[in-house]
Order: sequence, then C-alpha cells, then structure tokens
Amino acid sequence: MSASSSQSLRLPVEGVELGAELCLRQDDPGIVVFVHGSGSSRHSPRNQQMARYFNEHGLATLLFDLLTEEEHREDVVTRAWRFDIPLLARRLGGVIDWLGTQPAAARLRIGLFGASTGAAAALIAAAQKPERVQAVVSRGGRTDLAGEALAEVRAPTLQIVGAEDEVVLRLNREVSDRLRCEQALAVIPGATHLFDEPGTLELAAEAARDWFGRHLKGAG
Repeated sequence: MSASSSQSLRLPVEGVELGAELCLRQDDPGIVVFVHGSGSSRHSPRNQQMARYFNEHGLATLLFDLLTEEEHREDVVTRAWRFDIPLLARRLGGVIDWLGTQPAAARLRIGLFGASTGAAAALIAAAQKPERVQAVVSRGGRTDLAGEALAEVRAPTLQIVGAEDEVVLRLNREVSDRLRCEQALAVIPGATHLFDEPGTLELAAEAARDWFGRHLKGAG
C-alpha cells in the first residue's frame, strides 16, 4: 500500500473473496471497519457518506461486503444469509486478521461500525478479539442478536438509535443493561431506523466521530 491510498480490493476470507474499499493515509491513527446491515453492501450510500466523513476527520476506513455476489443474490430472495450472525462474525474476524498482515494497516487502532444485523457481528468479533478491537459503534443496530457475547465485549461501545425507531430503541436499551464495558446510548431526536429525516444522519455521524476520536485517536 502506498503512503496515501484509496483502493478497491478483494479480501481472501474463509475460502471466499469479499469485495472491499480501503481509504488509508500515512498519518491515520485508526481505521473504522464498516459492518453493513441486512441486505446491504459496501456500496450503501449511508455508509459511503459516513466513510467520507470519517476520512475528513482523520480516520482510515474499510468498507467490505460480508457476502459474495452469489450469496447476496440468494439472500435477496431467501433472506437467509443476513441472519447467519456467526458466519458474518467469522468473516469480520477474518478481515480483522487480514488487516494485521498489512504493513500499512497493522499499526492502526481498529474501530467497528455496525448497522442492523452487522452490529451484532461487530460485537461478537469485538468479544473474540479484545486485543485488536478498540471501539464499537452501532447505528440502528440489532445488537441484541449478539446474545451471550455481549457480556464478553471489552471494547467501548456506543449504540446510536433513532428516537422514533421504537423497537430497536427498546432492544438497545436492554443491551445497555447487559454490556459490561464502557458504553453509551445516543438517541437521535426525530430519527427513524434509516435516519432518512433531514439532519439525523449527520447527528449520528458526529456522535460516531466523537466516540472513535476518543478511542482511536486519543482525543475528545
């Protein structure tokens, strides 16, 4: 990797190749790994917008597909793959291991940014790799699906949820009671599950930036 690079990659993980986009500069102290939600991909407009925002605030980003193209096509019909949380967590773990083999990335502090079902995979991976994951942020995440792994998470965890996303807000509050790490719940006024309302995605981005800034950059 060059000192300053933005690349499209194919990541070899568990016998498959996953499409990815890496943005990394020489002086970035940390990297945010995106773990997309149900039925989404690395091309998600919301995650792309978030990634650019983090890049502008001095953090590297890695967006990758949790599913292969064939699996994604099948999932659109069956919805089976998106809820295979253990599989998604294993693939995320493989991506974290891959980062550790890259000379320009191995030094970086790692934050995981999960949405929907991807947030559960992020928390499981954080519990399994406490020495590698320094922070987790969930946006509208089904963090409850992490199950027993919640009690094992050591990385500081922020759950961001819309005030009008009533079911997920209730579930996130229950997760807050189960987490044993440093944690916070940020409720965005007027936001529903997808943060489509004007200004709500920006508020979520600012909350995530501050959390990652504190735990990946030592600021805040």
